[in-house]
Amino acid sequence: MSRIGKLPLDLPQGVQATVDGQSLSVKGPKGTLKLAITTGIKATVADNKVVFERSEDTKVLRAMHGTTRALARNMVEGVTKGYSRSLEIVGVGYKAQVQGKNIALNVGFANTIVVAIPDAVTVALPDATHINISGMDKHAVGQLAANIRAVRKPEPYKGKGIRYAGEVVRKKAGKSATAGAAGVKK
Repeated sequence: MSRIGKLPLDLPQGVQATVDGQSLSVKGPKGTLKLAITTGIKATVADNKVVFERSEDTKVLRAMHGTTRALARNMVEGVTKGYSRSLEIVGVGYKAQVQGKNIALNVGFANTIVVAIPDAVTVALPDATHINISGMDKHAVGQLAANIRAVRKPEPYKGKGIRYAGEVVRKKAGKSATAGAAGVKK
């Protein structure tokens, strides 16, 4: 049996969960999130706990048992605390701007790159080189952060690009001017 899946999910004060067929809905102070439960997994709510059970012992259902419980736990944390990711932009002239429901990135390309901001996520720019992404859906927050970072990943020679806050970029040594000339015979 799945070690994660068999653990009951405790609901904190102010959070309600309801099961409607193969759909789990979690409502909390920050809003409501829904999860489609895989066929073969059954969720029940009792005494401020959500318990997940699987109908049969197949490899797929064993995998989805723990995954479903982990996704539900992320939903509970999202409607109570929320999630956030921070990005840093490193490079001369590199900057970001929020334009309505889009974020415009000037990161060394000839054109400005525009990334759409989903409805479930809020983006704040404390300054032109820092991006704060927050929301109650962990997947949406992480996916938007990954999409923005993918526009210009940090390069290993100067470290320029978009990186997660606190991310360490290992730098490579560049070419040396005298390294090529030392091995040449006359």
